Amino acid sequence: MKPSLSKRPTLKLLAGAALLAVSGGLFAQANYPTKPVRVVVGFAAGGTTDVIARLVAQKLSESMGQQFIIENRAGAGSNLGAQAVARADADGYTLYASSVANTINMSLFAKPGYDFANGMDAVALFAKVPNLLVVHPSVPVKNVQEYIAYAKANPGKVTFASSGNGSSIHLSGELFKQMTGVDMTHVPYRGSAPAISDLIGGQVQSMFDNMPSALPHVQGGKLRALAVTSAQRSAAAPDVPTLAEAGVPGYDVQSWFGLNAPKGTPKAIVDKLNAEVNKALALPDVQKRLAELGAVASPMSPAAYDKFIKAEVAKWAPVVKASGATVD
Repeated sequence: MKPSLSKRPTLKLLAGAALLAVSGGLFAQANYPTKPVRVVVGFAAGGTTDVIARLVAQKLSESMGQQFIIENRAGAGSNLGAQAVARADADGYTLYASSVANTINMSLFAKPGYDFANGMDAVALFAKVPNLLVVHPSVPVKNVQEYIAYAKANPGKVTFASSGNGSSIHLSGELFKQMTGVDMTHVPYRGSAPAISDLIGGQVQSMFDNMPSALPHVQGGKLRALAVTSAQRSAAAPDVPTLAEAGVPGYDVQSWFGLNAPKGTPKAIVDKLNAEVNKALALPDVQKRLAELGAVASPMSPAAYDKFIKAEVAKWAPVVKASGATVD
């Protein structure tokens, strides 16, 4: 009969291997990143999400010693890019440049293919950009109260353009309708550029456009600005009141841009990325570039950003439902 082998050496080997794996994982997190990081943008190159993501990615590349490479994966209102990141390995090497569109998409699409509020990790908020309520000069109003009165006197006849059904520009108008009780007609376009072009031409009367797109036309006298949609005035247009100041209390809509990761990304990596992003947002050249875009740096902790995302999802769901907007 052969002598039985002791189990102790085997158990020691297994315990040693487990300890080595844990130690290796902690070492990898502490030294993150050790290879290039992919940052997926859900829109085509050149848009505000892409521009801001590239600005921050460049600073992360400089400060963290590895390239943060932007990959544009447009489609389905940014859902295709978000889906790809949500399904990627949670190791910090695939990240997602998020935006307000992702919170709207949770109710706009019956099956967006990912859970933005609970199925991805919040890393950092980059910046916020207000929209600007603008009208064609032919519209006989000079302020928000006159705009509301004009719309109520002409129910269904006042038009507001947008960059498409379910966009933040569209839903800014829908929220305005809900909060003021006016009846206006939405005119969707395939993007902000053709919408603003028709607004300048007088084919439509008004628009809640992104600040970077609308402001140059206001400054050039082609459009009249009535209010900004943020809770505070914009440094880019300090003389333009907020909608809340102009008589729509509680109105606060801003486009925003941030960074998310696959669910389960190690906390040490999330915290490290958050710290580096917030350092980048404090740099004078970054703040100058954001200001040129009409944006304001908005650093947050991962926990605060996570709370912000959940609040945005909850905020837009009833607006989407009331608007009847759908993409499916």
